[in-house]
Formats: sequence, C-alpha cells, structure tokens
Amino acid sequence: MSAEGVVAGVQDLLPVLRERAQETEDRRALSAETVKALAETGFFRLLQPSRWDGLEADPVTFLRAVRLIGSACGSTGWVASVVGVHNWQLGLFPDQAQQDVWGADTSIRMSSSYAPTGRVSAVDGGYRISGRWSFSSGCDHATWVLLGGIVPPDGETPADFRTFLVPLGDYAIVDVWDTVGLRGTGSNDIVIEDAFVPAYRSLSFNDTARCVCPGQELNTGPLYRIPYASIFSYAITTPIIGMATGAYDAHVAYTRERVRVSYVGVKAAEDPHSQVRVAEAAADLDAAWLALEYDLGELMRLATAGEKLPMPLRLRVRRDQVRGTELAIRAVDRLFENSGGRALAAGTPIQRFWRDAHAGRVHAINDPERALSAFGKGEFGLPITDTMV
Repeated sequence: MSAEGVVAGVQDLLPVLRERAQETEDRRALSAETVKALAETGFFRLLQPSRWDGLEADPVTFLRAVRLIGSACGSTGWVASVVGVHNWQLGLFPDQAQQDVWGADTSIRMSSSYAPTGRVSAVDGGYRISGRWSFSSGCDHATWVLLGGIVPPDGETPADFRTFLVPLGDYAIVDVWDTVGLRGTGSNDIVIEDAFVPAYRSLSFNDTARCVCPGQELNTGPLYRIPYASIFSYAITTPIIGMATGAYDAHVAYTRERVRVSYVGVKAAEDPHSQVRVAEAAADLDAAWLALEYDLGELMRLATAGEKLPMPLRLRVRRDQVRGTELAIRAVDRLFENSGGRALAAGTPIQRFWRDAHAGRVHAINDPERALSAFGKGEFGLPITDTMV
C-alpha cells in the first residue's frame, strides 16, 4: 500500500460517501460501514508511524485525501481528518503509550477533546483525572480518547497543559450531539468519574510546541518534527476547504441546468454576475489550498534537512491556516447566495455544505484575531511564545 494508492482509494469511495451524506446527517454519526470503508483504503494509516504499519506520508497527501472526503460529505471529512491526525500525535508520545494502543492491533483509533474542562491532580506515577469534555468527534468509532487538562502548579513547578490518553472503559460517552451543522460527526461528550493515567500516557503541549517529544526517539522521520499547531490546525481547516469544494461542484452542476424565472427565463450559467461569483469562489479555494501546500512543503523540507523551523515560518503557517478557513467560508457563502431559493430545500447538497462549513468555522483553532495578532507580533519584533504556534 502506498500513500498515492490511498488517495486513489479515497477517490473511488467518493460516490458512496456522497450518497450516504444525508443518512449520515440524519443519524448524527458516521455509520460503521463508512468508517470501515475509509479504513480499508488505508486512510487512517497515512500519518501513522511506519513501525506501527503506518505510511508516514507527507502531511499534504493526508490533507489532499481529507479534502476529497470533505467534498463528498462534510461530516465524514471532519471525522476522518481529526481522527486521522491522532495517529500522528500518538507517535509523539512515549513508546509505552504507543505499545498500549497499537501493541495488539495497529488499526486502533482515537478520538479527542482538547479543551481543559476536566480536573487533573498529580499523583504517584501519573495523574488522576475526572470531569466532562465536549465535542469528541467520531468517539463512537474509537476505543481511546485524547483529553486536554491542566496540571495545577506545585511549588516552583508551573502549571502544565497536557494531553491525557485514556482507554475506553475508563470513560463514558454521553449522546448530546444535536446541531445545525456537522450533524453527522457524532461529536458527543466524554465523561470520567475518576481515572488514573500513568505519566507515560500524557504529553505536554510545551513539548509539542518546541518539537521535542519522547516519541521522536523511535519515530525519527521528519513528519514527527513538525509543530503540533501546524498539523492540527490544518486538519481543521482542510475539511472546511473540502466542504466548500463540494459546494462548488454541486453549485456548478446545478447552475448548468438552472433557469432564472425572475429574469425572464435567462439561463443561470449565461448570467455574467453568476459567472463572476463562481470565478471568485474558485479563486478563493485555489488561494487557500496553494498556501497550505506551500507552507507545509516548507516545513517538511526543513524538517527533512534536519534544520530548525524558523518562527516566522511557523507564524505564517498559522496565518495562512486561519485565512484558508476564511477564504473557504467566503467561497461557500458566495455559492450559496448564488444558488437561489431552491437551494434552501432540505436534502440539497449546497445547504448542507453551507451549514457544515459554518459549523467548522467556529472551532477554536479558527480564531483569526488570535492567530493574526501572533503573526503581527512577529512582524513587529514583539515577544512570541512557542504556545502561540
């Protein structure tokens, strides 16, 4: 199996995902058949370490597959992306954590919820955690979860924001997901009464920001020397670009046949104003994607050469990531506005893509002011911390 073969397999799967999009929305979660079909293409192995039967693919290849999936079904693209990127993050954990998850079965999947809404206390050998975490996309198809939590300061030891790896059995899933967008992601709540997490099953965000993590001792490829914020942020933006791409394809197909009754039967495809909106949407999508390809290509080039990743580049990646989301939203808005009243009908692809894209936009990583202000600080020579990028 090759990375390009995975992308080809995903391409072949698109008609099925497109056909299931409304069913996925109605059930408020991906079906087991959809997850199995994605797994059979090898998609979830794209960012997985090679020593665990993974492909260690270039992140752009992974995101290309994500964009394709998102163009067929927004909810499926979202779940595929965030679940798929977890196999990259696990590669940063100490080896024993990787053994715990993949030692018996390298196809195991993880969901996540990173907002530190639970309670954490340091104890002998690790941590005790409890609480409730929201928005764990695809959790019904995972047997481990990655949870964010803050370890309180202790004497001269400062507070530490960490990710905790917890097995199914130590947590419960509460079905609360009922939304206007991304309805099919099954992004339910994770509840823990009181669980012990060994120290080796936790990872500091400070280490991921500095690109110095325990997993790099064995997973030595350049993929695992990329900043967490660069990989994860684009794993959120790319499904949205995919949704806008799906909206574009659906809009163009619909407009070819549409007649504008209000304008004396003019064919919509012949309307110059309609043509301008389509061209603008296409330009926005190209701009978002080309920036992604260039930025991640630069990160991988430097990581492959063993060079330090300069802060200006890392800041540009975050700048272009939030701008990529904005461009995708602008494109899908133009297309939706250009589609006329019939696009409002329940079950049409354009309104579903529009709702899904706007739902993805509200993810915390898409906060443009926070990312752009960090870029501005860098341009003005003001202090920048690794946690910003």
